[in-house]
Amino acid sequence: MNLAAFNKAKNKYKLPIEQPHLQEKRPRINTEHKEEDTKMPDTRADQCIFTSSNRGRVAIFIDGANLFNACLQLCIEIDYAKLLYCLTENARLLRAFFYTGVDRPNEKQQGFLLWMRRNGYRVVTKDLVQLPDGSKKAKLDVEIAVDMMNLAPYYDTAVLVSGDGDLTYAVNALSYQGVRVEIVSIRSMTSDSLIDVADDFIDIDTIKQYIQKVSNPCYNYRPLSNSGL
Repeated sequence: MNLAAFNKAKNKYKLPIEQPHLQEKRPRINTEHKEEDTKMPDTRADQCIFTSSNRGRVAIFIDGANLFNACLQLCIEIDYAKLLYCLTENARLLRAFFYTGVDRPNEKQQGFLLWMRRNGYRVVTKDLVQLPDGSKKAKLDVEIAVDMMNLAPYYDTAVLVSGDGDLTYAVNALSYQGVRVEIVSIRSMTSDSLIDVADDFIDIDTIKQYIQKVSNPCYNYRPLSNSGL
């Protein structure tokens, strides 16, 4: 076969050259990443109550009388189902204790405490003692401190809803056991010494929109798991 015949046979199997005006238009792929495409959802500071993003297992200790007086100053009424939901943010609940003095003949109070027991709270009570000025009071600081210390090996974070400076020593002792302690109260009713030994302080005034009642529904006695938090 001569060279001319070889080139003719070679061109016979050569792929045709694609003409520019016949090429199919392909969509242009944009390889630039826009900031709005990769940005995570905005988490505003006012939507996060606690500074720690992983609080581990949490035990909650609520001084009922202290919380009641704080709410009187703020002119709000607490929704205790919402409160429990907020206090367990980024955490697993071990126990939630509610400490209060009781007036046995008060049926309304007894109904409230029954609702609390059936909606996730362990209620610790002490009979009210009448003081010389005619007022009634029950001090439960010792009960709170003892429970905090006894349960310390089983939780990572303690949430103390109280501003009582008498609990400072117990809170400081917990910190030496490696427990994180968060104080929830209003600033005007919270001891400076208590704030100094705590890991975090949350002013109720800054979270009241999340925990206050919007109406006054009857207590439904449903367990916490079915309360629709």
